Amino acid sequence: MAEESDLERTEPPSSRRLEQAREEGQVPSSRELSAFLVMAAGTLGLWGLAGWYTPKIEALMREGLAFDRRQAFDPSQMGVMLVTLGAEALGLLAPLFLATMAAALITPFLFGGYVFSPKALTPDLSRLDPLRGIKRMFSWHSLNEMVKGVLKALLLGGIVGWVVLAEQDNLFALIKQPLPLAAVSFGQLLLYAWMAFVAGLMIVAAVDVPFQLWRYYQGLRMTRAELKQEMKELEGDPQIKARIRQQQRELARKRMMSEVPKADVVVTNPTHYAVALKYDAAKMSAPKVVAKGMNAVAEKIRSLAREHNVPVLELPPLARALYRHVDLDETIPAKLYTAVAEVMAYVWQLNRYLSEGGAPPLQPAAVPVPPELDPGAPD
Repeated sequence: MAEESDLERTEPPSSRRLEQAREEGQVPSSRELSAFLVMAAGTLGLWGLAGWYTPKIEALMREGLAFDRRQAFDPSQMGVMLVTLGAEALGLLAPLFLATMAAALITPFLFGGYVFSPKALTPDLSRLDPLRGIKRMFSWHSLNEMVKGVLKALLLGGIVGWVVLAEQDNLFALIKQPLPLAAVSFGQLLLYAWMAFVAGLMIVAAVDVPFQLWRYYQGLRMTRAELKQEMKELEGDPQIKARIRQQQRELARKRMMSEVPKADVVVTNPTHYAVALKYDAAKMSAPKVVAKGMNAVAEKIRSLAREHNVPVLELPPLARALYRHVDLDETIPAKLYTAVAEVMAYVWQLNRYLSEGGAPPLQPAAVPVPPELDPGAPD
């Protein structure tokens, strides 16, 4: 059962899956929305420019239907007239063309913008396979498109039919009206019918857009196995990452241990913690921690310190404070200056005793450590 659930496409598409689909040219789209916006833009354009269009078109029609005797005997004049009228007609229709073109170009932005994908332009010879073509013809997608087309035709045809039936009295009344008045009335009836048709397209688009989005995301759904594989590719295999982290820790530990023989002193807890300190007055503003560890690592630090004759002092409060509050290669905080100064003074006296002789210095039994810096201090 677990294997079957891993192979079922039950998971929503990840952001990477969606990005890959865009790179391949797969984006949601709705032809119904595009058709509605283009028709709506054309309708609004005609509505807004009707007062400007009417006299212009009337004048253009009069000019085109006028008879000129020169054109009858000179065919070249007919060509000039045709080009002139054509240019005037294009100039009149240019605002309407621009409005519909803008509506067509705006549609893709409603689904996330334009996508240029070279993969989508790559020839796919499998599309020429007749068997696959037959399968596509009788697929659920083709059936859905057919049903949608039939329903759309019934809806739009019903809307236009309803408008015609509602206005049938006005249509028959046009026979008795003078031609100029009948033309105006008939134009108004056509405009109402067209607006009803565009309203039907809006209903179709309002249903089609959510359906197209649902089908798009449904087609990109992933199985749990695919999701796990993608996570591994993005974040790396957990086992490999754990191995890398382990190797990084080992390298950091080796680098840290190489600093212990160069340290000036090692402060211990005495068994749980060990912190190695180094101070170079010419390069450092204060002593810094060059190595630290607890339990087995602390034992290794103490062993290296004794092996290389680095002084080891048992000062539990200072060792705990340094281990908890100071990171590797960081200088000690100002609140520990006094305590560490006593330790460094002892180290300086010990080195002088070893080189010049005399009375051996006394190891500090305790140093002043602020209680708030000592995690082991009693409350």
